[in-house]
Amino acid sequence: MEIRPMKAEDYEQVFALWQTIKGFGIRSIDDSREGIARFLRRNPTTSIVAEQQGEIVGAILCGHDGRRGCFYHVCVREDCRKQGIGKRMAAAAMEALRAEQISKVNLIAFRANEVGNCFWQQVGWTLRADLNYYDMTLNEENQTYFIS
Repeated sequence: MEIRPMKAEDYEQVFALWQTIKGFGIRSIDDSREGIARFLRRNPTTSIVAEQQGEIVGAILCGHDGRRGCFYHVCVREDCRKQGIGKRMAAAAMEALRAEQISKVNLIAFRANEVGNCFWQQVGWTLRADLNYYDMTLNEENQTYFIS
């Protein structure tokens, strides 16, 4: 099992993996080949994949704004879960953030994502109840669709 930085060339395998994750939300523009390439150019060292025998079985999009890091689209292929892959990928992404002098990282998990929420709490992340999360859509064409 190799844990390594994600490259733009990984897009097809990563996107195919996302398509297998039930409840996963994919954005029509942000998660397109061009959108992910743009994200990786801005964050060339912090996004991570897990590769097993040439096949990507896990991925984390991770970026930062110079102050705080954020995990997006964290996933491990269902038949590869509970093997420590998610923990190893998260540790690699956090180490990459530390190398860029980022001291804090956050993530968003859909409330209905029981598997993800359970995982993050088990590995020591804190569920914040002291803030509200807001967003505003700037491009109505960038629609989210969910994998069923």
